[in-house]
Amino acid sequence: MMGFEVIVVFLGALVAFGLDALDPTTAFVGGGALVLAMIVTLGLVRFPIGAVIGSLVQAAIVATGFLVPIMFFIGGTFAAVWVYCLVVGTGIDRRNAAVTDTSPET
Repeated sequence: MMGFEVIVVFLGALVAFGLDALDPTTAFVGGGALVLAMIVTLGLVRFPIGAVIGSLVQAAIVATGFLVPIMFFIGGTFAAVWVYCLVVGTGIDRRNAAVTDTSPET
C-alpha cells in the first residue's frame, strides 16, 4: 500500500510546484523528504517501530492538505487504508501465532 503511496506523494509534490502553492525548493525538498521517509518505513514495517513511523508519515501527508487542499482527501484515504492494513495485519499475525502455538510437539 505504501509503495503505491510513494508515487502519489511524488506526484503531489509536482502538483504543489505546478500550482505555485510552494516555491520549487520547498516542494521538492519536502516531497523528497516524505518519499524518503516512506521508503525507509517500507523496510521497517515488519517491526513495531515501522507502524509508528508509518502512522507519523500518514499524518504528515494528511497535513500537506494545508498546502494543496486535495491532499486532505488523498491523504485521508491512504491513512484509512493504512489503519485498515494495520488492523487486519495484526489479526492475521495473531491467528498465525495461535496456529503455530497449538501445533503438536514431536
